[in-house]
Amino acid sequence: MNSTAESRLYYFDNLRAFAMIAGVFFHAALAYSPMSHGIWFTSDAEQSVVVDWISWFTHLFRMPLFFVIAGFFVAYLVINRGMGNMLWNRCKRIVFPFIIFWPLCMWAIVAGMVWAATHVEQKSPLLQMIAYAMANPGTPPPPPTTMHLWFLYNLMFFCLFTWILGYINFNWIKQKISQLHPIVLLILFPLLLTPALTQVAAPIPAPESFFPQLWSFGFFGLFFAAGYFIYQQENFLDKFKNYSLFLLIGSIGIYVFYFSLLPEAFSFIPAADSFAKKLLLGSLEAIIACWMTLFCVVTGKKCLNFRNRFLRFLSDSSYWIYIVHLPIIFAVQYKLMDSDFSLITKYSLSVTITLAIAIVSYLILVRWTPIGWLLNGRKK
Repeated sequence: MNSTAESRLYYFDNLRAFAMIAGVFFHAALAYSPMSHGIWFTSDAEQSVVVDWISWFTHLFRMPLFFVIAGFFVAYLVINRGMGNMLWNRCKRIVFPFIIFWPLCMWAIVAGMVWAATHVEQKSPLLQMIAYAMANPGTPPPPPTTMHLWFLYNLMFFCLFTWILGYINFNWIKQKISQLHPIVLLILFPLLLTPALTQVAAPIPAPESFFPQLWSFGFFGLFFAAGYFIYQQENFLDKFKNYSLFLLIGSIGIYVFYFSLLPEAFSFIPAADSFAKKLLLGSLEAIIACWMTLFCVVTGKKCLNFRNRFLRFLSDSSYWIYIVHLPIIFAVQYKLMDSDFSLITKYSLSVTITLAIAIVSYLILVRWTPIGWLLNGRKK
């Protein structure tokens, strides 16, 4: 693997940037989603089912793709620098940023929420609940969550599991997997993912609780393990080069059926679906997540496996952008909720202003400072 490691890192770096920045577009879109109207802070009067069609499709594979990339880079660190250096590196890049930025993001989100509950006239249903709770001090507050930084919280466990499982020899399993026909793998991996998804409501929720969500280990953890495996198998992805179009078209076709099964609106109270329906929804989610993640990786290797200064900048800044984007999106969209702008205008302003603030703050406060060294290492 070492002979091609550096060339492979280019497209995984670029994919990581797109996966993280896509979070800005996804979270901004939830304000205009009819399905999310009752459960999202900035739910707007302007809504469109087109938002649901697009955003929930990308939601099914955006974070699985990120965990494949995370597993790939952890394998790179273990093989090239050793297990101890991997753990120290991940502490600097994952544990310390979570400890530093989680309370800051929590404060910013809560402060914006409190302001919106008292100043926004066209409140979302969730803001109305918050305003009621503020007017009735006896209302118990919700428990703290890891918010959008849940992926860092999960990665802490996955890196710890990598260290523990590193003492077990899995070579025979790797050999068996590498010998399987691509079609078999496209069926087998979704089957392994499905049991975890039957434990939660569709679409795949964010495991935001501080109490470890075991289903997320069985879902996102398997994608992390897949990325670890891909790094160790130099030509593994080449098996799927001829299946790219099939993966894309097949995923879209399955998603059309999957979307028809989703409720018209989400609720904090899980739907009382039968086990058969949960199994069906979980199976469809697993297939789409697996196939589209693989499509992105294979296509990325084909189209993004090159060095580019702009893409390198996106890769470096994407971590910071993701950390700070949600409080900024909320602040911008709270201001837009009482305006008469169209949905497209509101969405465009939400994304553009958020990215502009995040990138400028990265250039001024992060890139050449100890914060940047913590997130991405020192810049030469």
